[in-house]
Amino acid sequence: MHSAADSALDADLLLSRSRRPLALGIGGGGDVVGALATAESAHILHGARPVLGGVTWERRPIDPEPGPRRADEIEDARELAPGVVAARAETRVRGSGVRFAESRMAELLGEEVLLVDPHGGPAGVAAGIGRAAESLGCDLLVFIDVGGDALAHGGEPGLASPLCDAVMLAAGARLQASGRSVLGAVFGPGCDGELTLAELGERLSEVGAAGGLAGARGLTPPVVARLEEAVRSVPTEASAQPLRAFRGEHGRSTIRGGRRTVELSAAAALTVYFDVAAAVRSAARLARAVDGAASLEEANEILQGLGLRTELDYERDAAAGRLQQQ
Repeated sequence: MHSAADSALDADLLLSRSRRPLALGIGGGGDVVGALATAESAHILHGARPVLGGVTWERRPIDPEPGPRRADEIEDARELAPGVVAARAETRVRGSGVRFAESRMAELLGEEVLLVDPHGGPAGVAAGIGRAAESLGCDLLVFIDVGGDALAHGGEPGLASPLCDAVMLAAGARLQASGRSVLGAVFGPGCDGELTLAELGERLSEVGAAGGLAGARGLTPPVVARLEEAVRSVPTEASAQPLRAFRGEHGRSTIRGGRRTVELSAAAALTVYFDVAAAVRSAARLARAVDGAASLEEANEILQGLGLRTELDYERDAAAGRLQQQ
Protein backbone atom coordinates (compact mmCIF):
# COMPACT_ATOMS: atom_id res chain seq x y z
CA MET A 1 0.00 0.00 0.00
CA HIS A 2 1.40 3.41 -0.97
CA SER A 3 1.39 6.46 1.28
CA ALA A 4 1.45 10.11 0.21
CA ALA A 5 5.16 10.16 1.05
CA ASP A 6 5.84 7.49 -1.56
CA SER A 7 4.93 9.89 -4.36
CA ALA A 8 6.23 13.10 -2.76
CA LEU A 9 9.08 14.93 -4.48
CA ASP A 10 12.49 14.65 -2.80
CA ALA A 11 14.65 17.67 -3.59
CA ASP A 12 17.89 16.04 -2.45
CA LEU A 13 17.24 13.03 -4.66
CA LEU A 14 16.28 15.12 -7.69
CA LEU A 15 19.23 17.50 -7.32
CA SER A 16 21.75 14.72 -6.69
CA ARG A 17 20.63 12.83 -9.80
CA SER A 18 20.43 15.83 -12.10
CA ARG A 19 23.38 16.32 -14.43
CA ARG A 20 22.07 19.50 -16.05
CA PRO A 21 19.61 21.40 -13.83
CA LEU A 22 18.16 24.74 -14.85
CA ALA A 23 18.06 27.07 -11.83
CA LEU A 24 15.68 29.87 -12.78
CA GLY A 25 15.04 32.99 -10.69
CA ILE A 26 11.37 33.74 -11.31
CA GLY A 27 10.85 37.22 -9.88
CA GLY A 28 13.12 39.34 -12.07
CA GLY A 29 15.86 41.68 -10.91
CA GLY A 30 18.30 40.04 -8.52
CA ASP A 31 16.41 36.73 -8.21
CA VAL A 32 19.06 35.24 -10.50
CA VAL A 33 21.52 35.66 -7.60
CA GLY A 34 19.22 33.62 -5.36
CA ALA A 35 19.01 30.98 -8.09
CA LEU A 36 22.81 30.77 -8.09
CA ALA A 37 22.66 29.16 -4.62
CA THR A 38 20.89 26.11 -6.05
CA ALA A 39 23.06 26.03 -9.18
CA GLU A 40 26.32 26.31 -7.27
CA SER A 41 25.26 23.72 -4.71
CA ALA A 42 24.39 21.27 -7.50
CA HIS A 43 27.80 21.84 -9.05
CA ILE A 44 29.83 21.56 -5.84
CA LEU A 45 27.95 18.68 -4.22
CA HIS A 46 26.96 16.62 -7.24
CA GLY A 47 29.28 17.60 -10.09
CA ALA A 48 26.37 18.91 -12.16
CA ARG A 49 26.73 21.40 -15.03
CA PRO A 50 23.86 23.73 -14.13
CA VAL A 51 22.26 26.36 -16.33
CA LEU A 52 21.34 29.61 -14.60
CA GLY A 53 18.49 31.86 -15.64
CA GLY A 54 16.14 34.72 -14.81
CA VAL A 55 13.41 36.96 -16.18
CA THR A 56 13.67 40.04 -18.43
CA TRP A 57 12.18 42.28 -15.74
CA GLU A 58 14.66 44.62 -14.06
CA ARG A 59 13.96 46.76 -11.03
CA ARG A 60 13.02 50.36 -11.76
CA PRO A 61 16.38 51.84 -10.65
CA ILE A 62 18.04 49.74 -13.38
CA ASP A 63 15.41 49.99 -16.13
CA PRO A 64 12.87 52.84 -15.78
CA GLU A 65 10.69 51.51 -18.61
CA PRO A 66 7.64 49.78 -17.05
CA GLY A 67 7.38 46.01 -17.25
CA PRO A 68 9.68 43.31 -18.55
CA ARG A 69 11.47 43.57 -21.86
CA ARG A 70 10.21 41.55 -24.79
CA ALA A 71 12.67 39.17 -26.38
CA ASP A 72 12.72 41.26 -29.57
CA GLU A 73 13.87 44.30 -27.55
CA ILE A 74 17.05 42.51 -26.53
CA GLU A 75 20.31 42.67 -28.49
CA ASP A 76 23.51 40.63 -28.37
CA ALA A 77 21.73 37.49 -27.19
CA ARG A 78 21.21 34.04 -28.70
CA GLU A 79 17.61 32.95 -29.26
CA LEU A 80 16.87 29.51 -27.85
CA ALA A 81 13.08 29.46 -28.20
CA PRO A 82 10.26 31.98 -28.55
CA GLY A 83 10.56 34.24 -25.52
CA VAL A 84 13.81 32.68 -24.26
CA VAL A 85 17.32 33.89 -25.07
CA ALA A 86 20.80 33.08 -23.84
CA ALA A 87 22.44 36.21 -22.45
CA ARG A 88 26.13 36.99 -22.40
CA ALA A 89 28.04 39.88 -20.87
CA GLU A 90 27.13 42.23 -23.75
CA THR A 91 23.40 41.47 -23.72
CA ARG A 92 21.32 44.61 -23.21
CA VAL A 93 18.08 46.38 -24.08
CA ARG A 94 18.20 47.72 -27.60
CA GLY A 95 18.37 51.52 -27.66
CA SER A 96 18.64 52.17 -23.92
CA GLY A 97 21.79 50.13 -23.27
CA VAL A 98 20.33 48.73 -20.03
CA ARG A 99 22.17 45.56 -18.98
CA PHE A 100 20.28 42.77 -17.29
CA ALA A 101 21.26 41.14 -14.01
CA GLU A 102 21.69 38.02 -16.12
CA SER A 103 24.20 39.84 -18.36
CA ARG A 104 26.28 40.71 -15.32
CA MET A 105 25.98 37.14 -14.09
CA ALA A 106 27.10 35.81 -17.48
CA GLU A 107 30.14 38.06 -17.26
CA LEU A 108 30.94 36.78 -13.76
CA LEU A 109 30.47 33.10 -14.63
CA GLY A 110 32.01 33.24 -18.09
CA GLU A 111 29.02 31.43 -19.59
CA GLU A 112 25.58 32.15 -21.01
CA VAL A 113 22.64 32.76 -18.67
CA LEU A 114 19.00 32.32 -19.72
CA LEU A 115 16.61 35.24 -20.00
CA VAL A 116 12.88 34.47 -20.06
CA ASP A 117 10.34 36.97 -21.42
CA PRO A 118 7.08 36.50 -19.44
CA HIS A 119 4.82 38.37 -21.88
CA GLY A 120 3.41 35.13 -23.31
CA GLY A 121 1.59 34.21 -20.11
CA PRO A 122 1.93 30.82 -18.40
CA ALA A 123 1.34 28.72 -21.51
CA GLY A 124 3.73 30.72 -23.67
CA VAL A 125 6.40 30.81 -20.98
CA ALA A 126 6.10 27.08 -20.39
CA ALA A 127 6.43 26.33 -24.10
CA GLY A 128 9.51 28.53 -24.43
CA ILE A 129 11.25 27.16 -21.36
CA GLY A 130 10.44 23.62 -22.43
CA ARG A 131 12.05 24.09 -25.84
CA ALA A 132 15.05 25.89 -24.38
CA ALA A 133 15.53 23.16 -21.78
CA GLU A 134 15.50 20.52 -24.51
CA SER A 135 18.08 22.39 -26.57
CA LEU A 136 20.37 22.72 -23.54
CA GLY A 137 19.88 19.15 -22.30
CA CYS A 138 18.37 20.24 -18.97
CA ASP A 139 16.97 17.33 -16.95
CA LEU A 140 15.53 19.28 -14.00
CA LEU A 141 13.82 22.68 -13.88
CA VAL A 142 13.97 24.58 -10.57
CA PHE A 143 11.73 27.68 -10.28
CA ILE A 144 13.26 29.82 -7.54
CA ASP A 145 11.62 32.76 -5.79
CA VAL A 146 13.58 35.01 -3.45
CA GLY A 147 11.67 35.69 -0.25
CA GLY A 148 8.60 33.52 -0.79
CA ASP A 149 5.98 35.98 -2.03
CA ALA A 150 5.22 33.56 -4.89
CA LEU A 151 3.18 31.61 -2.31
CA ALA A 152 1.07 34.62 -1.30
CA HIS A 153 -2.72 34.47 -1.12
CA GLY A 154 -3.02 38.08 -2.25
CA GLY A 155 -4.30 39.80 0.87
CA GLU A 156 -0.98 40.11 2.72
CA PRO A 157 -0.32 43.78 3.61
CA GLY A 158 3.29 43.73 2.41
CA LEU A 159 2.69 42.02 -0.93
CA ALA A 160 4.10 44.25 -3.69
CA SER A 161 5.15 42.14 -6.67
CA PRO A 162 2.66 39.33 -7.28
CA LEU A 163 2.49 39.32 -11.08
CA CYS A 164 5.77 37.91 -12.35
CA ASP A 165 5.94 35.21 -9.68
CA ALA A 166 2.37 34.10 -10.40
CA VAL A 167 2.92 33.79 -14.16
CA MET A 168 6.21 31.96 -13.76
CA LEU A 169 4.96 29.56 -11.09
CA ALA A 170 1.91 28.75 -13.21
CA ALA A 171 4.28 28.04 -16.11
CA GLY A 172 6.27 25.71 -13.86
CA ALA A 173 3.10 23.80 -12.95
CA ARG A 174 2.28 23.42 -16.64
CA LEU A 175 5.75 22.03 -17.34
CA GLN A 176 5.38 19.60 -14.46
CA ALA A 177 1.99 18.48 -15.77
CA SER A 178 3.62 17.80 -19.14
CA GLY A 179 5.90 15.23 -17.49
CA ARG A 180 9.04 17.29 -16.90
CA SER A 181 11.00 17.09 -13.68
CA VAL A 182 10.23 20.36 -11.85
CA LEU A 183 10.91 21.78 -8.40
CA GLY A 184 9.86 25.06 -6.81
CA ALA A 185 12.02 26.84 -4.28
CA VAL A 186 12.09 29.76 -1.87
CA PHE A 187 15.56 31.20 -1.35
CA GLY A 188 16.01 33.39 1.72
CA PRO A 189 12.59 33.06 3.38
CA GLY A 190 11.18 36.51 4.08
CA CYS A 191 14.19 38.31 2.62
CA ASP A 192 12.21 40.37 0.11
CA GLY A 193 10.27 42.08 2.89
CA GLU A 194 6.88 41.21 1.37
CA LEU A 195 5.53 38.25 3.34
CA THR A 196 6.43 38.13 7.03
CA LEU A 197 8.03 34.95 8.33
CA ALA A 198 4.77 34.14 10.11
CA GLU A 199 2.78 34.52 6.88
CA LEU A 200 5.31 32.51 4.91
CA GLY A 201 5.30 29.80 7.56
CA GLU A 202 1.54 29.49 7.16
CA ARG A 203 1.85 29.29 3.36
CA LEU A 204 4.54 26.62 3.54
CA SER A 205 2.37 24.66 5.97
CA GLU A 206 -0.42 24.75 3.39
CA VAL A 207 1.98 23.36 0.80
CA GLY A 208 3.04 20.69 3.28
CA ALA A 209 -0.55 19.73 3.97
CA ALA A 210 -0.97 19.25 0.21
CA GLY A 211 1.99 16.84 0.24
CA GLY A 212 4.25 19.37 -1.43
CA LEU A 213 7.26 20.10 0.79
CA ALA A 214 10.35 18.56 -0.79
CA GLY A 215 13.16 19.46 1.62
CA ALA A 216 15.52 22.30 2.43
CA ARG A 217 19.20 23.11 2.09
CA GLY A 218 21.28 25.63 3.95
CA LEU A 219 24.03 27.79 2.54
CA THR A 220 27.57 26.46 2.86
CA PRO A 221 30.85 28.42 2.91
CA PRO A 222 31.81 27.62 -0.72
CA VAL A 223 28.34 28.61 -1.99
CA VAL A 224 28.39 31.77 0.11
CA ALA A 225 31.77 32.73 -1.32
CA ARG A 226 30.36 32.46 -4.84
CA LEU A 227 27.22 34.40 -3.94
CA GLU A 228 29.29 37.16 -2.40
CA GLU A 229 31.06 37.53 -5.74
CA ALA A 230 27.67 37.71 -7.42
CA VAL A 231 26.22 40.43 -5.15
CA ARG A 232 29.29 42.56 -5.90
CA SER A 233 28.47 42.27 -9.61
CA VAL A 234 24.66 42.25 -9.65
CA PRO A 235 22.60 44.99 -7.96
CA THR A 236 20.35 43.22 -5.46
CA GLU A 237 19.11 43.72 -1.92
CA ALA A 238 16.81 40.79 -1.22
CA SER A 239 19.25 38.14 -2.49
CA ALA A 240 22.03 39.63 -0.35
CA GLN A 241 20.13 39.26 2.94
CA PRO A 242 20.72 35.49 3.32
CA LEU A 243 24.46 36.12 3.18
CA ARG A 244 24.16 38.56 6.08
CA ALA A 245 22.20 35.96 8.02
CA PHE A 246 24.82 33.30 7.28
CA ARG A 247 27.47 35.61 8.70
CA GLY A 248 25.51 35.86 11.93
CA GLU A 249 23.44 39.01 11.57
CA HIS A 250 20.13 38.73 13.39
CA GLY A 251 17.09 40.89 13.90
CA ARG A 252 15.20 43.53 11.98
CA SER A 253 16.72 45.16 8.89
CA THR A 254 15.36 47.26 6.04
CA ILE A 255 15.64 47.24 2.25
CA ARG A 256 14.11 49.26 -0.62
CA GLY A 257 15.19 52.57 0.88
CA GLY A 258 13.68 51.67 4.24
CA ARG A 259 10.24 50.81 2.79
CA ARG A 260 10.57 47.06 3.44
CA THR A 261 11.43 45.33 6.71
CA VAL A 262 13.30 42.02 6.83
CA GLU A 263 13.69 39.78 9.88
CA LEU A 264 17.14 38.21 9.70
CA SER A 265 17.69 34.84 11.36
CA ALA A 266 19.32 31.53 10.52
CA ALA A 267 16.15 30.66 8.57
CA ALA A 268 17.10 33.31 6.01
CA ALA A 269 20.09 31.20 4.95
CA LEU A 270 17.84 28.38 3.70
CA THR A 271 16.44 27.34 0.36
CA VAL A 272 13.13 25.53 0.86
CA TYR A 273 12.08 23.27 -2.01
CA PHE A 274 8.52 22.32 -2.91
CA ASP A 275 6.31 20.56 -5.43
CA VAL A 276 5.08 23.30 -7.78
CA ALA A 277 1.82 21.53 -8.61
CA ALA A 278 1.03 21.06 -4.92
CA ALA A 279 1.82 24.72 -4.24
CA VAL A 280 -0.46 25.93 -7.02
CA ARG A 281 -3.38 23.83 -5.81
CA SER A 282 -2.88 25.04 -2.22
CA ALA A 283 -1.09 28.22 -1.10
CA ALA A 284 -0.17 29.78 -4.45
CA ARG A 285 -3.65 31.08 -5.23
CA LEU A 286 -2.42 33.83 -7.54
CA ALA A 287 -0.57 31.40 -9.80
CA ARG A 288 -3.76 29.34 -9.97
CA ALA A 289 -5.76 32.47 -10.81
CA VAL A 290 -3.58 33.50 -13.77
CA ASP A 291 -2.97 30.03 -15.20
CA GLY A 292 -5.33 30.54 -18.13
CA ALA A 293 -4.10 34.05 -19.00
CA ALA A 294 -2.97 34.30 -22.62
CA SER A 295 -0.52 37.11 -21.86
CA LEU A 296 1.18 39.02 -19.07
CA GLU A 297 -1.30 41.85 -19.60
CA GLU A 298 -4.26 39.52 -19.19
CA ALA A 299 -2.66 38.05 -16.04
CA ASN A 300 -2.29 41.58 -14.69
CA GLU A 301 -5.97 42.28 -15.36
CA ILE A 302 -6.93 39.10 -13.51
CA LEU A 303 -4.95 40.16 -10.45
CA GLN A 304 -6.43 43.65 -10.65
CA GLY A 305 -9.85 42.01 -10.65
CA LEU A 306 -8.90 40.35 -7.37
CA GLY A 307 -8.20 43.79 -5.92
CA LEU A 308 -4.42 43.62 -6.22
CA ARG A 309 -2.00 46.32 -7.31
CA THR A 310 0.90 44.70 -9.10
CA GLU A 311 4.48 45.67 -9.77
CA LEU A 312 3.45 46.51 -13.34
CA ASP A 313 0.83 48.94 -12.04
CA TYR A 314 3.39 50.49 -9.72
CA GLU A 315 5.94 50.94 -12.51
CA ARG A 316 3.36 52.45 -14.86
CA ASP A 317 2.25 54.87 -12.16
CA ALA A 318 5.85 55.82 -11.45
CA ALA A 319 6.60 56.42 -15.12
CA ALA A 320 3.50 58.60 -15.42
CA GLY A 321 4.40 60.58 -12.29
CA ARG A 322 1.69 58.97 -10.17
CA LEU A 323 4.20 57.31 -7.87
CA GLN A 324 3.04 55.76 -4.63
CA GLN A 325 5.93 54.15 -2.80
CA GLN A 326 5.68 50.46 -2.10
